[in-house]
Amino acid sequence: MTSSSSPENNAVNGITERRRRTGGRGGDRARAPGSAKYRNLVNRLVKTELLDAEALDDIHEASLIVLEEIGMDIMLPEARALMKAAGADVTAGSERVRFDRDLILDLIASAPKEFTLHARNPERHVRIGGNNLVFAQIASAPFVADREGGRRAGNQEDFRKLVKLAQSYDVIHTTGGYPVEPVDIHASVRHLDCLSDLVKLTDKPFHCYSLGKQRNLDGIEIARIGRGISMEQMEREPSLFTVINSSSPLRLDGPMLQGIIEMASRGQVVIMTPFTLAGAMAPVTIAGALVQQNAEALCGIAFTQMVKRGAPVIYGGFTSNVDMKSGAPAFGTPEYMKAVIVGGQLARRYGIPYRTSNTNAANTLDAQAAYESAFSLWALTQGGGNFIMHSAGWSEGGLTASFEKFILDVDMLQMVAEFLTPLDVSPDALALDAVRDVGPGGHFFGTAHTLARYETAFYSPILSDWRNFETWTEAGRPTTYDHANRVFKEKLASYERPPVDPAVEEELDAFVAKRKEEGGVATDF
Repeated sequence: MTSSSSPENNAVNGITERRRRTGGRGGDRARAPGSAKYRNLVNRLVKTELLDAEALDDIHEASLIVLEEIGMDIMLPEARALMKAAGADVTAGSERVRFDRDLILDLIASAPKEFTLHARNPERHVRIGGNNLVFAQIASAPFVADREGGRRAGNQEDFRKLVKLAQSYDVIHTTGGYPVEPVDIHASVRHLDCLSDLVKLTDKPFHCYSLGKQRNLDGIEIARIGRGISMEQMEREPSLFTVINSSSPLRLDGPMLQGIIEMASRGQVVIMTPFTLAGAMAPVTIAGALVQQNAEALCGIAFTQMVKRGAPVIYGGFTSNVDMKSGAPAFGTPEYMKAVIVGGQLARRYGIPYRTSNTNAANTLDAQAAYESAFSLWALTQGGGNFIMHSAGWSEGGLTASFEKFILDVDMLQMVAEFLTPLDVSPDALALDAVRDVGPGGHFFGTAHTLARYETAFYSPILSDWRNFETWTEAGRPTTYDHANRVFKEKLASYERPPVDPAVEEELDAFVAKRKEEGGVATDF
């Protein structure tokens, strides 16, 4: 038996005493704010295959039949003309277009399997496709919420705060769009202010909305100015992405099609994403919804290649189900998980990067918010997601961007990243020398092996409270909601704007001012 005065026991006693002084299991709750190790994530896990090859082929074949026999409504004459020139069957006097399967398969084969999305800071470039995993912040929420302010309409102040939070954590690789829609800025110039802020407040890749040709052109120019490059270089180096949603079932509307034309023709990234809710705008069966998702996705992906062969494109899946009692969208469900995993199988079949989402339908930061997001993250990790929209901050089925949920999600994303880190089985990690030193019946607290590693041995959560019950009670019984509320405020208080070349900022400000003087984009209000 080891003597009570041994160095090992002294070490144990010292650790125990420090724990008592710092509040038991929680210890010092000051956390290191993420790490550069989260900037480039790779998922080396064997991907889950929910369907065997024959079943996957059944979905593939059924989706091609949809495109051949039923077709899609293409609601932009310019797009129909391009499709007709490429060999599609355009019905005269109608918006309906049908596509031969060989045409579709030939076109999607030219889409790149991997590509780099460029940021103004080269250290923030992200690789899309393969086993790479990229997390994007929540996008497009009309409302924003925190505990003190409650749920409120989107506004510029909260927009900027959420963008600053996205910049503050390396595990958030891109902004996903406007994290909340700032409705206090007029729609005619909103994109100019928002995209300018994305350049100035972050040094990460960002998104522009496909809401008409001019907004796309402005977004491309702002991204070009932000990187300080020529348009020729911009077209060689994708530096902006847009999300194209089909108007399910089986329609692509004018602004979405125009967005594909403007972005793909200039070599920028198109994320083609049907939004197919089983039981509402898609068949009630998940298999049927996936057939429709696949048909719509293949149509949009093929169109990007009609516009420009080799244009970067991502296969987007966003199939979930509705609550058949209320009609409300449901997320983080077993059905959503199945759809995410099968979507990954389809994307890998076509050799195209895969976009999916971290979702939940909770109205506040509670157990539902956590478990639905955990199931979403489980599915997209096992399913081989490459580009993950709405990774942090999504609440209320996407209607609300939550500051506290953002912090909870960042913590979960970092846990995913740690889980995906390969297990070290080097001779040093196998620790045979430490085992020899301790021997039977001893402990490892005071070994040189432990003391050299204890500060970085394990992931240190942002929110988990590991204090014992008595100390936690003395502290007022704070909840995860309390910790998340505190952390997001601390993070905003410590935010530092990334440096911007003064010449770039001057050119950007001049462009925005000029476009505002021209009236921005015409609206009917």
